[in-house]
Amino acid sequence: MATSTIRTTRFQFQVINATSSSSSWSSNVRKLLESGSVRAIQPKEAYKAMKSEGYVLLDVRPMWEREKARAKGSVHVPIFVEDKDNSVVTLIKKWVHFGYIGLWTGQYFTTFNSEFLAQVEMAVPSKDTKLIVACGEGLRSMIAVSKLYDGNYRNLGWLVGGFNRSKDEDFPEVEGKEKLQYATVGGVSYYFLQLLILLQAVSKG
Repeated sequence: MATSTIRTTRFQFQVINATSSSSSWSSNVRKLLESGSVRAIQPKEAYKAMKSEGYVLLDVRPMWEREKARAKGSVHVPIFVEDKDNSVVTLIKKWVHFGYIGLWTGQYFTTFNSEFLAQVEMAVPSKDTKLIVACGEGLRSMIAVSKLYDGNYRNLGWLVGGFNRSKDEDFPEVEGKEKLQYATVGGVSYYFLQLLILLQAVSKG
């Protein structure tokens, strides 16, 4: 099976056979959501589910996003990791991607974490544990949910829209220098975001 990797805003998908696998993961999770096997949890509902229902928040974002902002007490196992393959083909891909959009978005070239399920099993040994699986935009967490369900985790919740859709009050205990909803933004686009926030604050003042 041919495997390639693409990047988006500090955010990535591993594309297998021209994205057919990503579509399959998304379709699988939608079926699980429709059947009630996986629970769709809105960002505004997540903290309550954690406090009153015993859910554990599983953050599947890469480390560089988590370092910027993270919900206190969340468990971290990335579904994608930095691709450190320095073969000629990979270096050419990195050069092409950086030349087009890397500067703007501050991306990292990534690949699927082949140890994802094993690492979750180490961090959360009981497969009866209630997990809310979360990422920046809700897409990487779909892949994670599919992997976890196949690995016999059966009390799964999916954070709808990811942290990007969250409000300040949704996760009252946040660690890091940024807001959760901005942690996926990088590169030049990050500075434009900061400028917009500043202008908004000035206009309100």
